[in-house]
Amino acid sequence: MKFKPLALGVALGVVWGGALCITTLVSVYTGYGRLFLESLPQSLYPGYSISLVGSFLGLIYGFLDGLIGGALLGWIYNRIAK
Repeated sequence: MKFKPLALGVALGVVWGGALCITTLVSVYTGYGRLFLESLPQSLYPGYSISLVGSFLGLIYGFLDGLIGGALLGWIYNRIAK
């Protein structure tokens, strides 16, 4: 089986960016996930905060992070699976 690295990257980018955006929005209104969001994304993504603007930044950062990570993962898998 062979992966399409770009398709895998886009899929993982949508999942991670969407999850980060939704978790941030839920945390803004309920406080749920605040510890996770304060420890992981705030230390990795410059400018990210638990706010409405932060949820948009999280969506962008998460998508780019997932895109690069997924494409790299697919490419490595295809090289090893040969």
